[in-house]
Amino acid sequence: MFSSLKAADVIAAGDRLRPFILRTPLVASEALSEIAGGPVFLKLENHQTTGSFKLRGALNVLAMLDDDARRRGVVASSAGNHGLGMAYAAKLLGIPATIFVPSTAPQVKRDGIMALGASLDASQPHYDAAMAAAIEFANEHRATFVNPCAGAQLLAGQGTIALEILGDLPELATLVTSVGGGGLVGGCASLVRAVSPGTRIVGAQSENTAAMSLSLAEGRVVEIDNLPTLADGLAGQIDDEGFEIGQHALDGIVTLTETEIARTIAWMWSEHRERVEGAAACGVGAVWLRKLDRIATPAAIVISGGNIDSAKFEKITATG
Repeated sequence: MFSSLKAADVIAAGDRLRPFILRTPLVASEALSEIAGGPVFLKLENHQTTGSFKLRGALNVLAMLDDDARRRGVVASSAGNHGLGMAYAAKLLGIPATIFVPSTAPQVKRDGIMALGASLDASQPHYDAAMAAAIEFANEHRATFVNPCAGAQLLAGQGTIALEILGDLPELATLVTSVGGGGLVGGCASLVRAVSPGTRIVGAQSENTAAMSLSLAEGRVVEIDNLPTLADGLAGQIDDEGFEIGQHALDGIVTLTETEIARTIAWMWSEHRERVEGAAACGVGAVWLRKLDRIATPAAIVISGGNIDSAKFEKITATG
């Protein structure tokens, strides 16, 4: 559970992963800095191996499996990026992997998973159905199911993003992340709350994937409809652990419309020449579209991934 995760777990994960992942760039955004009235930086996880931060958590989990668990294989449900991270980590460590994604998962993510040698099941209509099928498959085959958003080892791996940010920017005042099931913000918060308690943590998500935002507003887990969204990486419900993460990790959360997400994708390309997917655009949009009441600086925004289908990206950037 999130509450049992310690900063030391994130630091240990950083040591474990360092030889196998990229230390992604932390670059200044002049335009966002002008809006915030102080320095704003972009943590470019779209440059990470597999194109997103998800490799960090997946690799940390798989690296800690014993020999028997490795022989029996691993199973994951994913909107795409966790599956890519799992497939890459499994190939690196010689572990059989089966990944369940919804039929709506971007083709670029599906193709990447298969190219890395994992078995792929895309038969389910939406993310939550893919997760149910993955858990059933794992139980039937006595394989290890690796949740994309939960588990101390996974969160510790995701938290290495904050470890790198604080290493480069120890005076960090605000951290902005996209939020789906809570794995990214939970992992980062487990370190930030311990070593930089004055740092404010803000989440951003699509209105069509606002399970966390609605649940925090209601004070209980709220089930949402499975709506189409550009922020496919944030799709799905949250569970009790995700809700706990949101309550303890977030100082605030905002939502963006689908139109606002598309505008932010286009802006990131025109302003920074960075190709980002919808989930990654949410954090940037929170600042660029002035969704936040205040932004203490220096601030860092996690650009969570860049895996967006070419046709969709070209259409968005052509229309702006």
